[in-house]
Amino acid sequence: MSAVRSKICGITRVEDALAAAAAGADAIGFVFYEKSPRAVTVEQAQRIVAALPPFVTTVGLFVNAGRDALREVLASVPLDLLQFHGDESQADCEGHNRPYIKALRVRAGDDITAQMAQYPSASGILLDTFVEGVPGGTGEAFDWALVPHDLPKPVILAGGLSPENVRAAIARVRPYAVDVSGGVEASKGIKDADKIRLFIREVRGF
Repeated sequence: MSAVRSKICGITRVEDALAAAAAGADAIGFVFYEKSPRAVTVEQAQRIVAALPPFVTTVGLFVNAGRDALREVLASVPLDLLQFHGDESQADCEGHNRPYIKALRVRAGDDITAQMAQYPSASGILLDTFVEGVPGGTGEAFDWALVPHDLPKPVILAGGLSPENVRAAIARVRPYAVDVSGGVEASKGIKDADKIRLFIREVRGF
């Protein structure tokens, strides 16, 4: 099994981004969705990205954003990867001159393979917990047994992960990467550097 990558999402402060980078995070995520308690402005994201060391992938999370709004963000923030967390079609995700991952919210009875097949141009698929009316960031885990082992694209596992359960999640799902937000926070949008270090230690120690 190859090394599992890690992404720390919902970054709102320079010090949290630097703590994630120092701990060995492969990527950090910015939430460009105003209804989220972890939302950032373009100006915040600019300051954080400017402070980052090399080789940390910057990911922008969007929820049903219009093309004009996306264009404005991309003109100002050097994002490496886009993450679409709403009801976007493949056509909505394409055409931004960036690779993208598509989030799917998982619940019992879903055909994850069929849902993934709707996004053949995606770099990977992020699996998160389905909660009615909430696009993500719920802090709740789903039943990892629902994830097939023969999925055709890299899987990024999200939803309720923490330093306490990420090892079990990796053992069950065998994902390409794991994505955490609330599980390494002191409060919504404010990360805990010790929790970040512990989370990544658990991921790398698998």
